[in-house]
Amino acid sequence: MDPDYLLNLNPVQREAVEHPGGPVLVVAGAGSGKTRVLTHRIAWLIEQGISPFEILAITFTNKASNEMKRRVVDLVGEVAEAMWVSTFHSACVRILRREAGKLGIRSSFSIYDKGDSERLVKLCLKDLNLDPKRVPPRAVLAVVSDAKNKLTNAGVFGDFARNPWEKTIARVYEEYQRKLEENSALDFDDLIMRCVELFDRFPEVLDYYQNRFQHVLIDEFQDTNGAQATWARMIAGKWRNIFVVGDVDQGIYAFRGATIKNLLDFERDWPEARVITLEQNYRSTKTILRAANAVIEHNVARKPKELWTELPEGDPVVRYRAQNEHDESLWVAEEVGKLREHGQRLEDVAVFYRT
Repeated sequence: MDPDYLLNLNPVQREAVEHPGGPVLVVAGAGSGKTRVLTHRIAWLIEQGISPFEILAITFTNKASNEMKRRVVDLVGEVAEAMWVSTFHSACVRILRREAGKLGIRSSFSIYDKGDSERLVKLCLKDLNLDPKRVPPRAVLAVVSDAKNKLTNAGVFGDFARNPWEKTIARVYEEYQRKLEENSALDFDDLIMRCVELFDRFPEVLDYYQNRFQHVLIDEFQDTNGAQATWARMIAGKWRNIFVVGDVDQGIYAFRGATIKNLLDFERDWPEARVITLEQNYRSTKTILRAANAVIEHNVARKPKELWTELPEGDPVVRYRAQNEHDESLWVAEEVGKLREHGQRLEDVAVFYRT
């Protein structure tokens, strides 16, 4: 008899949840129940006899990981507490704390946030007699972060530096890494890059974690960067039970090194992959979906899908072409005033700006 929690899934969601094994790409449109699919997939695996110790679930925020674990516990009970549900960075920290000695770093290493990293770059610029006005610390950090997200260390970056700016960055990058090591510290991007290095240099460590995690599930796969996708391919490489959920149309973190290419190339990296598309939307009205589909269909690189809903038509979309920013803000204020007059609470109104 089916567990009660499977009864609230639609047929496509259930197909994803009950997939027998191997690589799966779930293309999940906005509001299509992707979190439900992920949590039910984990619960179903546990119901099938897979130990929670053998399941690794990756999300993008600590809040999301806590919420996912809570939902799984609600479905199958306290046994799910043993699972690793974490962000990429948290998972890598746990691995590196245990294996740090192999890389020549202390297991008690510090983790530098952006503020710490910026202060360290300023110190590097001072020691290298570089003017922070001509070589802005934030610009340096952005380039270094991008390099690490592509698994490019300081030595390789220096080898391929072509122009004076890149050669200057290479000098700072090298000094920055030297000072991090001197302080027994890793920055946020190091956590994944050094973990990939660990797996690459020590096959026995990779083998341990591959055997430990026989099922790997990843949320928001469109927001992964190159280093994260490589890490996922490595840790799931033995059992090939990798289950990713994502939507190219919702990729918003390119400025942080994320690339939708990881999702678009999933079938190339995992040729036997099953692709399942969730198109039923439970959140928006028909009018909203028609408008969204009309805009999204012009995206050049995407997995095709057409969101639909059983919800009513809803209110029409209104577009107002303002003469200037003052006219625009006045119109918005008047519209909010009308909503308030009709009993709408102000905390239920959102105003979005481009910048």
